[in-house]
Amino acid sequence: MSWIPFKIGQPKKQIVSKTVERDFEREYEKLQKLEDQTKKLHKDMKKSTEADLAMSKAAVKISADLLSNPLCEQDQAFLESMTALDTAMKRMDAFNQEKVNQIQKTVIDPLKKYSGVFPSLNMAVKRREQALQDYKRLQSKVEKYEEKEKTGPVMVKLCQAKDELRPVKDEFEAKNKQLLDEMPKFYQSRIDYFQPSFEALIRAQVVYFTEMYKIFSQLTDQIDQAGLTDEQRQKETEAKLSELRSLSIVADD
Repeated sequence: MSWIPFKIGQPKKQIVSKTVERDFEREYEKLQKLEDQTKKLHKDMKKSTEADLAMSKAAVKISADLLSNPLCEQDQAFLESMTALDTAMKRMDAFNQEKVNQIQKTVIDPLKKYSGVFPSLNMAVKRREQALQDYKRLQSKVEKYEEKEKTGPVMVKLCQAKDELRPVKDEFEAKNKQLLDEMPKFYQSRIDYFQPSFEALIRAQVVYFTEMYKIFSQLTDQIDQAGLTDEQRQKETEAKLSELRSLSIVADD
């Protein structure tokens, strides 16, 4: 959201104090930053959940590919391990989908709704700015007649200009006061609004990773029959690879 004030001639009389204008600009700048941060967070949360879903779907695809490997038809132990892996990946995907659905409802949707409030705020600021320009224009008009010789026609026009100025001045002051009162309240409300969402996000993550710990602990118990360490498994793999390389069909010419 951006604020580009209109450029018009300025009246000699300062109709808005520099302090008031600084206060207004400070509060509005805070809300502009809040809008940008809210939009960015909404975008990042969507990307995060999409990446989560892509990860679990890819894991399910990999386990299904391994399960359909011809080796499973010949090795019962390998078939059992891949079946256990496939079951674990499907459970992980199901819990991940549940987590993403929860985050969508409790975090992403509220972020989107909160972002939807800013256009109305932006419009209120534009209306205030338009009222200010009208106020300045009519104040300049009054000043112009005040500087002229006080003839009958000039005094009539001066009274008309003052009558025209009065409601415009009142309108601006009302809009200005309302925004100065409500912009800080709106900014402060972000805490109460977002706190339940972020607490729900933490709970969803805790539930998900707790279930992941259970799933992968059970999977480890099912497939880790030999109880080998990662280092031992790596050495075993390297030994098998050396055996394959010793075959004449893969030997270098």
